[in-house]
Amino acid sequence: MLDTDVLVIGAGPAGLAAGATLRRRGLEVMLVDAADEIGASWRQHYDRLHLHTVRWLSGLPGLPIPRSEGKWVPRDGVVRYLQRYARHHELPVRLQTEVQRVDRWDGGWRAETGGEPITARNVVVATGYNRRPKMPSWPGADGFTGQLLHSSAYRNPKPYAGKDVLVVGTGNSGAEIVVDLVEGGAADVAISVRTPPNIMRRDIKGFPSQVTGVLMRRLPLPVVDRLARGVRKLSIGDLRPYGLPEPPRGLYTRVKADDVIPILDVGLVDLLKSRRARAVGAVTGFDGDEVLLAGGERIRPDAVIAATGFDRALEGLVGHLGVLGRHGRPVVTAERTHPKAPGLYFVGYGNPLSGNLREVGIEARRLARAIARRRRPARVPAS
Repeated sequence: MLDTDVLVIGAGPAGLAAGATLRRRGLEVMLVDAADEIGASWRQHYDRLHLHTVRWLSGLPGLPIPRSEGKWVPRDGVVRYLQRYARHHELPVRLQTEVQRVDRWDGGWRAETGGEPITARNVVVATGYNRRPKMPSWPGADGFTGQLLHSSAYRNPKPYAGKDVLVVGTGNSGAEIVVDLVEGGAADVAISVRTPPNIMRRDIKGFPSQVTGVLMRRLPLPVVDRLARGVRKLSIGDLRPYGLPEPPRGLYTRVKADDVIPILDVGLVDLLKSRRARAVGAVTGFDGDEVLLAGGERIRPDAVIAATGFDRALEGLVGHLGVLGRHGRPVVTAERTHPKAPGLYFVGYGNPLSGNLREVGIEARRLARAIARRRRPARVPAS
């Protein structure tokens, strides 16, 4: 049986940041990951992907992202950085090791891996915000004669050149895939809209929207909603003539209430305005070669790409411990454990306006302080 002071489950950005900050505190750390290499999950993203957060606000603690990766870091640049980060901090990562379940054990924790179990005084769960693709169960989908795939399986527009494609979902992945398809030569590209999204330009005249998010995140929710509405009006304009009604709720309200961040636009708005892409209603079902849309419209795309999000998929790992809340999100934080689960922490499960990687770094520092305090023996009062 393997044993360590702190077991970190997951060697993505959150796990690596946690490992680095914990080691700097002098704690014994073991990182495990089911993948066969660091950064493997990032390699599975589509080719066009770039961070929507600016490079200088996306580095993890103790090592900035090199300037050579550009202002908006590409997918392969993120992979290179994560691998370099692990080497720089000499992090002890055990790959091809999947933790299946975590249980209380002798005052600490025991992680079942399908092989040799691991015991630890503290466990940090950092398996990632987007772990398992979420595919809606549309009526008739099994009989659709075209191609139906989740966005996690999309790589580039080459297979769709000259074809009609429907992208379902108005998150950042869906919006960027629409741009990729249009620029890659797809014949007709439509985006299916269920809830009109809040949209911000990724940057305005060179000023990153992420910086605005950092500055605004501590303001009262109604204030941020009003400010965002004004910025949208000036920088994007009215999209109702192009099939995108006004969002029913404010930008920050959706972040806090629905766990939905806005689209950081990299070209979708201009494509809609130039009629090179179009917005259609929500998908209600499939019928042979047809896709059924809200309002009764039927279309016949060659392919449907479901950019319908991901689940955190923590239920099998820690669901039995009573530490998960709405949407399967942990109810504890990087610096506070649950009374029923002392020594169990979570990093990287927020969805902040200020950027996920930036927040991961902040959480990792708080985590290291919390575990270091927990490890420190209680002071004995002087007699």
